[in-house]
Amino acid sequence: MATMAMAMAMRVSSSSSSSSLALRPRPPTSSPRTATLPSTRLRPPPVSAASAAAAAAAAAPPQPVKSPTGIVLVDRSEAEKVHRLKAAYLEKVVPLLKEEFSYANIHEVPKIEKIVVNCGMGDAEQNSKGLEAAMKDLAMITGQRPVKTKAKNSIASFKLREGATVGIAVTLRGNIMYSFLDRLINLGLPRTRDFQGVNPNSFDGHGNYSIGLRDQSVFPEIRYEALGKQRGMDVCITTTAKTDNEAQKLLALLGMPFREGGGPTVMVRKKKRKAAHFDSKSRGRK
Repeated sequence: MATMAMAMAMRVSSSSSSSSLALRPRPPTSSPRTATLPSTRLRPPPVSAASAAAAAAAAAPPQPVKSPTGIVLVDRSEAEKVHRLKAAYLEKVVPLLKEEFSYANIHEVPKIEKIVVNCGMGDAEQNSKGLEAAMKDLAMITGQRPVKTKAKNSIASFKLREGATVGIAVTLRGNIMYSFLDRLINLGLPRTRDFQGVNPNSFDGHGNYSIGLRDQSVFPEIRYEALGKQRGMDVCITTTAKTDNEAQKLLALLGMPFREGGGPTVMVRKKKRKAAHFDSKSRGRK
């Protein structure tokens, strides 16, 4: 009987403990998604006046740097650009030209239309290997393969027949044109022997300019050791300028090193007189 009473007492105690556990409220649990972390705000470091001025100067657009002669100089940061001369023309040269010549429309501002580079070869028919070498060198300089120029007429005194190859030429436009002009101004012309500036009187009266080079080795693309026969080349720069003064100002702002003490002159053509004016016997006749 005692054992049965003890068993009954143990059952009652276990049931009461389970009921107390079931009725005990659970503590609130916060899910990891809805858990809130203590708010800690980081204060920005104090900004000095020097750093603020440097940041403002970096954000401001670069101003054109001009020399005493009025030529736009090249910044070191701009020298690493791919089309540096084209960017300098659009950002610096166009506003200066528009202000100086008072253009009403931005499309009136003169620009470079094309550049023609040609090289004459009198022995092209007899020396085919020299012609191919010249075409290869000119392609390395300009970045575009040249074409062969043919004779339009037959000239017996020069032993020239119609259709014979007399030289090579290449026409540059767009980004390649600006790249070649940049290398010509900043690399080719300064490396010329006894260079004192280009002739400012080489304009044709319609805003076009021509330059003659006696040696192609002034360009860094041509190695002097691999250079065979010395060859020259002619560079014709065609612009949309209506006068020579506008074309000269355009090229000068782009960095063309013109010779000092000169400028485009206006050519006045004299009236062609007849032979009767030079005949001494006909002077007394009326």
